[in-house]
Amino acid sequence: MATTAQWISGSRPRTLPMAVAPVVIGSAAAFGLGAFKPVNALLAALVALALQVGVNYANDYSDGIRGTDDDRVGPFRLTGSKAAQPAAVKRAAFLAFGVAMLFGLFLVVLSQAWWLLLVGAGCVAAAWGYTGGKHPYGYMGLGDVFVFIFFGLVATLGTTFTQAGTLSAAAWVGAIGTGLISDALLMANNVRDIPTDRASGKRTLAVRLGDARARRAYLLMLGVAVLGPLVLVPWNPWMLIVLLLVPACVTPSWIMLGGKKGPGLIPVLQQTGFINLGYAALFTIAILLRVLL
Repeated sequence: MATTAQWISGSRPRTLPMAVAPVVIGSAAAFGLGAFKPVNALLAALVALALQVGVNYANDYSDGIRGTDDDRVGPFRLTGSKAAQPAAVKRAAFLAFGVAMLFGLFLVVLSQAWWLLLVGAGCVAAAWGYTGGKHPYGYMGLGDVFVFIFFGLVATLGTTFTQAGTLSAAAWVGAIGTGLISDALLMANNVRDIPTDRASGKRTLAVRLGDARARRAYLLMLGVAVLGPLVLVPWNPWMLIVLLLVPACVTPSWIMLGGKKGPGLIPVLQQTGFINLGYAALFTIAILLRVLL
């Protein structure tokens, strides 16, 4: 039976910044529109965190029963290590999805945006379908597309809309940026797993691109994300402060381009998570300074 510490580790807490960042950006965009609502922001954060935990457990379960994690290089997995029964991990995934749906329902009631119920159902379906079901899209190289859509666009724009009832250019730029950084983290993770994924038939985008091009794709994603807010400078000169992230991108990019493999890429995952938090923080500060000064 898995210990509490193992269950926490299996939830992959280092990925949680990817859930928080879009909510912070979306809330900042709502503030820029004069419509920040703290309760709605908190509910959006709880939805995002529960979905992230749910998809992590679902990925653990599905990859584990398929044998993809039998020769694991990355973070601890409950199913692959046999620390927990597959059925227990599956239940944990759906419990997290249930929590996300509950908080999401509260958010929809407060915002009166009832059509978001369909978006929420789509989020849960996408979270399970990443590695679950008969035809998981994560095994077909489409994981990056869905991460960008749901952990970038949907999470950020949904947060803004449930507070302001409308969207702004800042919301769109921030959504694209955080989505690309999330994709960069996924790319680094999948570059690390190319040997085992290829052997198990998991055709991620990194496997399809090949090692060298996948590493360059990581750099491209970070570059577009960090430079993207420059399009807002004519309306908000404070967006220039997002460029302070450039030095933070140097080390993980150097590691990726340097060709390190396996455990040598784990620091890239950690640093990319912090880059996303830094992006959200600087983006938010830029909006606050524009409104308050």
